[in-house]
Amino acid sequence: MSMYFDNAGTTAIKPEVMEAVLPYLAGYYGNASSIHAVGRDARKAVENARAQVAAAIHAKPEEIYFTAGGTESDNWAVKGTAFAHCEKGKHIITSAIEHHAVLHSCQWLQKQGFDITYLPVDAHGLVSLADVEAAIRPDTILISIMMANNEIGAIQPVAEIGALAKAHKVLFHTDAVQAVGAVPIDVGALGVDMLSLSGHKIYGVKGVGALYIRQGVRIDSLLHGGAQERGRRAGTENLPAIVGLGAAIELITQDIESHVLRLIKKRDRLIGGILTAIPHTRLNGHPTRRLPGNVNVSVDYIEGEALLLRLDLAGFQASSGSACTSGSLDPSHVLLAIGLSHEAAHGSLRLSVGDFNTEQDVDELLAVLPGIVQSLRDMSPMYQNRS
Repeated sequence: MSMYFDNAGTTAIKPEVMEAVLPYLAGYYGNASSIHAVGRDARKAVENARAQVAAAIHAKPEEIYFTAGGTESDNWAVKGTAFAHCEKGKHIITSAIEHHAVLHSCQWLQKQGFDITYLPVDAHGLVSLADVEAAIRPDTILISIMMANNEIGAIQPVAEIGALAKAHKVLFHTDAVQAVGAVPIDVGALGVDMLSLSGHKIYGVKGVGALYIRQGVRIDSLLHGGAQERGRRAGTENLPAIVGLGAAIELITQDIESHVLRLIKKRDRLIGGILTAIPHTRLNGHPTRRLPGNVNVSVDYIEGEALLLRLDLAGFQASSGSACTSGSLDPSHVLLAIGLSHEAAHGSLRLSVGDFNTEQDVDELLAVLPGIVQSLRDMSPMYQNRS
């Protein structure tokens, strides 16, 4: 039986979400920009989903813009802000452990003449508020710090960063793709001007996301063409996926406290079991200020890829980091940023618990994992020659 522990990579669609989506794959097929009856039905569905997303993060519906996913939302927030405000300055602040959707956008902007400050993080993966404030300059136009890291689960002090940004009159964007449904979100209390989210991380459909843009914030369009999304994001709306996003975010946030407690119980059981049963392991990320479903450990003296393959053969799906970089041979930029060596970073294992994981799944993984690790170490010259 297959047991899936890679929910940070993507999640299975929940039955309730599938039930909401199916009618819009067949009977309700209209273009939401059309003025005829079929189009008006589609428009109602889009606006209902917009209201669901807004309610989940305590925003106004008119502040929600649908995109093709978290990557597009991040690109739009960073690049759109950069070009809309370049007359004020060309300085942007971000962190060294952002998702590549933000990091690569910033690196591209550097080639266009922008100046980027990449803030370091501590051993737990947290940015320093003092570092954020010290980095702000008269020409700073944007701070982009993720709410929660996709690899090590570290939850950043977003509200405090938001207060700093507001005090210095700097726009603030947060990538909340991993945080939505895992922590309560109130965009007003957090002080964010823009927030990215994605459907397939919360048991919705792939290929849809949203960007919250606070009313009054000026941001250039990333996609040009039609006048969809109130003229800010061109392209025919992905009606079934948008409906699914609305259903998924409403479902996952309606009793978020109980949802989080269930995940934490399974997460902590996994962490405790691994660190107790397998020597030469360490937890990556903050011990408590972390996503409720995130387990990231370094397992010394083995290669993470070999561990993943052996787990897969045993019926357990996991990852060593972001799914977006799984084809890369380079060690995780996140793990290097928190001070791990290349060897330790290559031996990392990310287990992300989701709603479909049971206590029995956790027990079975803990029963199998120590033996797999030991068998790999028995073949490792590094382990045999350890001091």
